Amino acid sequence: MSDPPHQPRDPIGWCVIIAAGFLALLLIRLALPSKPYFDEVHYLPAARALLAGSDWLNREHPMFGKELIAAGIGLLGDRPFAWRLPSAIAGAVALFAAMRALWFASLRRYATIAYGLLLASGFVLFVHARIAMLDAFIVAFLAITFWQLASAVRQPEQGRRSLAIAGIALGLAMASKWNAIALAPLPGLAFLAVRLHACGWKGLFGRRGAPVPGIRLVEAALWLGLVPIAVYAITYLPAWLIEPAELGQRGLIGLHQMMLQMQESVVKPHPYQSSWFDWIIDRRAIWYLYEQVDGAQRGVLLIGNPLSMLAGLPAVVWCIWAGIRKRRMDALSVATIYALSLGFWIVAAKPVQFYYHYFVPSMALLAALALALHELRARGWAWLSWGVLGGSLAVFAWFYPILSAAPLPDERGFEKWMWVDSWR
Repeated sequence: MSDPPHQPRDPIGWCVIIAAGFLALLLIRLALPSKPYFDEVHYLPAARALLAGSDWLNREHPMFGKELIAAGIGLLGDRPFAWRLPSAIAGAVALFAAMRALWFASLRRYATIAYGLLLASGFVLFVHARIAMLDAFIVAFLAITFWQLASAVRQPEQGRRSLAIAGIALGLAMASKWNAIALAPLPGLAFLAVRLHACGWKGLFGRRGAPVPGIRLVEAALWLGLVPIAVYAITYLPAWLIEPAELGQRGLIGLHQMMLQMQESVVKPHPYQSSWFDWIIDRRAIWYLYEQVDGAQRGVLLIGNPLSMLAGLPAVVWCIWAGIRKRRMDALSVATIYALSLGFWIVAAKPVQFYYHYFVPSMALLAALALALHELRARGWAWLSWGVLGGSLAVFAWFYPILSAAPLPDERGFEKWMWVDSWR
């Protein structure tokens, strides 16, 4: 008798440990600074107005992320820890869900664990999981979406449930921030393409065949098309109830025309603005905070981990090659997500852009790096794979004081971290 095929062990225990450790790290000094900083000055008044039912502020962004911030305030009081706790929970969920997504997509244990460590030490997720902004919410719901999509493919007996959860999460991602729109059509289009490739035109009506046997295209369209739109629309319910009732006056389409005009009307240059090319080479940082506050000089810098962000660029190229030449669908999927989410900002009619718009592409870039590190290890280059992974953690530890609002010695204390002038 032949030996049974090798079944790699699911690293779910490591996923839980890494996500729990990340959450514990996020909670340290979460209430500092004790006053709103950076874009909290926009989102906190909007959350408070929602709680009071008095107005809908910050109307250029959808409502759900601000509703989550309002939930934190409503449950725990109007204080800094409550402002930021929803983002911290979302950051830990994003980390866990992203690891699960890569596991189900690749079935590569080392890559999954490496991805968790790369994300946790990549700077961008850590910084946004400690501030009352919308970005942690969008990546959390996108990560859940892709986790459930990959799970539906690997476990088709649970495919209907997974697709339903994916559709709900996709709707909530779009309702958190419009950045998710770039990826919203991808699940449905990928389902259609894979089904037609597997079954030909018969796949338009049958249940058999990849990617999820037992699910017809019309049902997939329900879960991945109609459900996200319906969930997205439901999150605007407060716009019916708050005076002035914008949704009742304009309708959902008119409301979005107004929001789009507001997004495109920001044309005044900003000292921290940057372009997509600046993002991929890690050139332009943003100081979310740098001042004397709470008895010390403190800073919060947004930039990507320079080691992992730059190492991820050749990893994306390798993923494209592996996807096309080796038919590695996990690698091709990661590269596609990176290209679409970055390409959105290259063509978007938003003249003033910032490094935080690279958040979603950077999640895919680090997934590509994790897959590449797994391949290096498998080919006998384990020392290089571990070196990149350990180096990413070491760089994070070095930058930790200016990522976490730790006390600094004086006003010039930031200079030892300014490796390039454009980070100042």
